[in-house]
Amino acid sequence: MTEPKPISVHRCRFVDFTPSPITALAFPPLSLPSVKGKKSAAIRKRLAFGTLAVGHANGNIELCEWTGLEHEQQAPQAWVVKKTLSGLYTSKVDSLAFTIRDPDLVPSDQTPALSSLRLFSAGGGNDLAEWDIERGVIRRTISSQGGSIWSIAPNPASTILALGCEDGSIHLLSLELDSLTHLRRFDRVKSRILSLAWGPPVPRESQPKAAETNEDSDDDDDDLAEDWSDSWLVAGCSDSCLRKWDVASGRVLDRMATDKNKGERTLVWTVGALGDGTIISGDSLGVVKFWDPKTCTQMHSFQAHNADVLCMTISPEGSAIYTAGVDQKIVQFTHVRTSQPASSQAPTKTSLLNRSSTSRWVQSFARRMHSHDIRSICIFPPHTPLPPSHSRTFPADVAPILASGGLDMSVVLTPAALPTNTKNKIVNPLSTSHVATWEDAYHRKIGYSSGAYGRSGVCVARAGRLVCCVREAGVSVWRIKKRGGGGDGEEGMDVDEVPVPKEDGGWERVLDMELNVQSNLIAGAISDDGRWLIVSDWYETKLFRLESLPNGQLKPKRIRNLTSVLQPHVSPSAKSHSRESISTGGSTFAFTPDSSKLVLATSVSAYILVIDLSGDAPRVLRKFDHHHLNTGLVGQRVVKGLAKLQATGTGEDATEKSAETVGVDKEDEDTESTSGDVRPVSTTVTRMATSLDGQWLATSDDLHRTHIFNLDSIQHHCILPSFPHPIHALAFLPSSPSTLILGLANNTVQVYDVEARSFPAWSRHLANAIPKRFKHLHDPIVGVTFNTNGTSSSSSSPSTDEARTAVFWGSTWICKIQLDAGVVYGGFEKKRRRDGSGKKRKDVAAPPPEGEDTEQQPLYQSANNFKLITTYRPILFAEFIASGELVVVERPLVDVLAKLPPAYFKPKYGAS
Repeated sequence: MTEPKPISVHRCRFVDFTPSPITALAFPPLSLPSVKGKKSAAIRKRLAFGTLAVGHANGNIELCEWTGLEHEQQAPQAWVVKKTLSGLYTSKVDSLAFTIRDPDLVPSDQTPALSSLRLFSAGGGNDLAEWDIERGVIRRTISSQGGSIWSIAPNPASTILALGCEDGSIHLLSLELDSLTHLRRFDRVKSRILSLAWGPPVPRESQPKAAETNEDSDDDDDDLAEDWSDSWLVAGCSDSCLRKWDVASGRVLDRMATDKNKGERTLVWTVGALGDGTIISGDSLGVVKFWDPKTCTQMHSFQAHNADVLCMTISPEGSAIYTAGVDQKIVQFTHVRTSQPASSQAPTKTSLLNRSSTSRWVQSFARRMHSHDIRSICIFPPHTPLPPSHSRTFPADVAPILASGGLDMSVVLTPAALPTNTKNKIVNPLSTSHVATWEDAYHRKIGYSSGAYGRSGVCVARAGRLVCCVREAGVSVWRIKKRGGGGDGEEGMDVDEVPVPKEDGGWERVLDMELNVQSNLIAGAISDDGRWLIVSDWYETKLFRLESLPNGQLKPKRIRNLTSVLQPHVSPSAKSHSRESISTGGSTFAFTPDSSKLVLATSVSAYILVIDLSGDAPRVLRKFDHHHLNTGLVGQRVVKGLAKLQATGTGEDATEKSAETVGVDKEDEDTESTSGDVRPVSTTVTRMATSLDGQWLATSDDLHRTHIFNLDSIQHHCILPSFPHPIHALAFLPSSPSTLILGLANNTVQVYDVEARSFPAWSRHLANAIPKRFKHLHDPIVGVTFNTNGTSSSSSSPSTDEARTAVFWGSTWICKIQLDAGVVYGGFEKKRRRDGSGKKRKDVAAPPPEGEDTEQQPLYQSANNFKLITTYRPILFAEFIASGELVVVERPLVDVLAKLPPAYFKPKYGAS
């Protein structure tokens, strides 16, 4: 094994990317239980964690999926971005709400799948938007008919959506039968409706039972018994009041007044309701109040915050309340039991009332986990306000997770188990610590990504030494200057110990563009030689030819006819003229190493277009629709022997096989020849990679399918067995262009031989060698790079170790892995493992490469593999721009927060 060579690191902090603040969070609801109790409301099995929707101030919505499998209680990577719904440019998201499309088909003890959900958003305007989650576009919009929408709230049955409007009216929209129509309007009041919450539903009276022998009557009766009816709705208003509306009549039942400060009106920003009818409110004075459900009088009042209370969430069983707001604190309120007060005096009305009260709410704890305003918090499992007779109970061995987000751009996750749960050992799903109670557990942040679908919005042109960054509606390009006298690496320092270089004058901005777009940009790429630049929003792709000027600047020249070239290949129907059907937008791009071809994945239809750029005008060579069709899918997985399975109908059992251990046979090398029902599916191609010799193309979509194409013959080659986790890193090994490296969201690595259509035997050693600490890193893999100069000529004589070494990176770490080193203990492991006899266990290594002597086997066994570096954070991008030169793009949180308004701070003088 050769000695590692020093490398120079360009620590780039000049990229002025700014993440968008988080303005809304939402988890999916649970279906209502049976009103007759035949199906117990107790949830005895552990719920699968639902999709987390994250709304941003720039209008984008990220749908994040849980990385843990069904049999796993913990997932250190928590939620990762599965889809990005690109918002219209200059829009925003103020409110988010999930509903269940068909509640009767979703059991009350199961988490609804993403395909069973409907997503609604409001951005401060007059229109409510419903999103098509699968296609990633707005499905429909509807006017509120009452001015700007301040709040939205679905009822517990997911059949009605309430809108709180600017003109003081509450509008109800019907969601039944997958519709979105106006149902009715409540009486208008002279104030804005800032917040809404539904009270507990009540069971509808069922008809008399039929004879037990009549099975049809029993079935009908059961259907009637499943119905619930909404009783009341509470709203927080801008005139220092809360109002309780009767849903049946649409009239105000009660009015609850809050405190005022010097005659100014108090804004009730958030309200909530418990199963027993208790109402909770948080206002602009920082006061959290609890209201009696029957008399609508104040029970408790807590000055919990120093500034506005903006959001609230309720624990799954309703025994804890969490509030947050401008003062960056999250305050917990818990329901505690109290003894009956003893009184020797004669009983009075007040004493009798107090005597019957054996519990009360207390302010138990507060934590500050954000640096700026907290705009939204939510918890999973979600709370459903159910009457005490039908209240839910959840397993006590798994802690709920509290998610919060605000102006500091990161989602903070915290286990939220209550200290009263001491009977069983509580599992912390985030694996941040052994403690799972909200007061003592460690919280963690989800690192912000600079691009859509969890990708990086930064790309590099190696030969041109250019760094490109794509923002909401702009593109910037910088040039990395060559330094004299070699790199910045210190003498004797190997590739593992990356030094910190000087940051004086090693770069210059060469291009800055602001584009006219319909939605936020979702993808961009720059060719290796720096002559082509392509960006796209959801509806249109823009291609530019970059010309170098004498002063070093770049002059972009747009290829105007690209839209007309793409349109004939992306329109699914000549009769359809909607904006989505004629969209020429792209979800991801890739240039071949010689910059002669461009590969484009369309955003709406998921077609793969191979475009020739060598002529005077772009020309589409071939269109592939393999991602657009459901070929290759058995259930939700791609498995071995697909043709036989679809012919015999035994695909369901085969889906249980692990994708890590199956290969692809020659009989299913092309999904076009398989039998079965071939239908279009809605998906988005999220990752793409080309080999260094320009022969192979790999594409992956959000259904976890990975297709391989041959760019020489422009033919589909094969489809990989799918993995249970999404693919986050996709790249071909430079020293072996037919070897595909895949990094999964749970920080596992897979290797696939494209030519052999199988997983090589030595890749199993790699899978076994991944240390537990690497798999338990909280930040998932984002990308992978290789120490090469990026030209095909370099692959002919690569260094023995560098040619087989990959550098994976996440938002807070960089890890070097020698792919064929086998099971070795170095870097992460402090001690060598011992076998049963007490002797040190020998490392198991992969066979040496072809053409090398087997006597060199001990050299490979002693490799120091899985070397982790945490010097740089947060990392937006990492790539070798040349052999021995690594570009690391950082965007420190301090620099991002410096552009925000100062956080709330209230000095205290003389406090003890």
